[in-house]
Amino acid sequence: MSDGPDQPHSRPGGPQHPVPVDRILAERIRARGPVSFGEFMETALYHPGSGYYRRPRERVGTGDRTDFYTAYTAGDVFADLVAEAAGRLAQRTGMSGLTLVEIGAEPGHSLWEAPPPPFPERRTLAYGDPLDLPTRAAVFSNELFDAQPFHRVRFRGGAWTEAGVDLDGDALRETVLAEVTPAVRPWLPRLPSRAPENAVIDLPLGAVALLEKIVAPPWQGIFLAFDYGKRWSELCAEHPEGTLRGYRRHRPVADILENPGEQDLTGHICWDWMTETLERRGFAEIRLESQEAFLVKNASGAVERIIRRRPGLPDPARNRLHQLIHPGHMGQKFQVLSARRG
Repeated sequence: MSDGPDQPHSRPGGPQHPVPVDRILAERIRARGPVSFGEFMETALYHPGSGYYRRPRERVGTGDRTDFYTAYTAGDVFADLVAEAAGRLAQRTGMSGLTLVEIGAEPGHSLWEAPPPPFPERRTLAYGDPLDLPTRAAVFSNELFDAQPFHRVRFRGGAWTEAGVDLDGDALRETVLAEVTPAVRPWLPRLPSRAPENAVIDLPLGAVALLEKIVAPPWQGIFLAFDYGKRWSELCAEHPEGTLRGYRRHRPVADILENPGEQDLTGHICWDWMTETLERRGFAEIRLESQEAFLVKNASGAVERIIRRRPGLPDPARNRLHQLIHPGHMGQKFQVLSARRG
């Protein structure tokens, strides 16, 4: 959902083709020096025409050509669960006539072909679409915030430094920035005073910035984000190597700087920062629950219908439900942040 800093690149002579992101970054670094991790990720993921999420390719699914799967892979099962849960939350808050807004969908895809009950309208916003939100909305996203740019800090010589990306010949490599960038500076007081030498914290600042864009307009309704993350204390203490990971063809990539634009980059968001943003923008009844607990509590009707289908017979829908709510699969790995305003 970010708008990259540059215009689409193309090779001269012939149809437009994306210039490799590593070449774009190399040109930028040679011109003005190392870039922050935030700029590296923004370019690798969202550069117009070249970024991982801006290129017309298949990313999500279980096939050999895809890189990762999400709850969207469960198709109609996930759609039914989300629609019932969102509808129940709206009903509990006394809100009706909300437009169901799906943010961060893959281009040309949506969970719903038509507005699911009880929503009279639906709107699907893909990566890069303007955040056009109605005045009364049920805003839903799935694994949107973990794919936003992170900044990286590293503890060296008794102090926190900001990591950046430089060149080693033609290859990208991590470096230490001469100064902390303005984006990171306000967050320095939150960092622990001491940490193991070389410890890393990946700061999910892009997630906070995107959430602010979503909730800054004065729409009323409910907010629903399925994602994975940690509390701030957990991010500081439990992940000394940071949480950023790269995935390609369903396998983790050892070097997250390798092949930018060709692999997914993702990390844990900070639920405390997300909650603070919602509170500051006037949201109430803010809850963070495991995906299992949220769906069992708020979509019990859909869960029961799926479980009771075709008793004694194999059922793909039950298998997909099991994948979504079982603690050993997505049920505990993912959390749901919900809130209302108005």
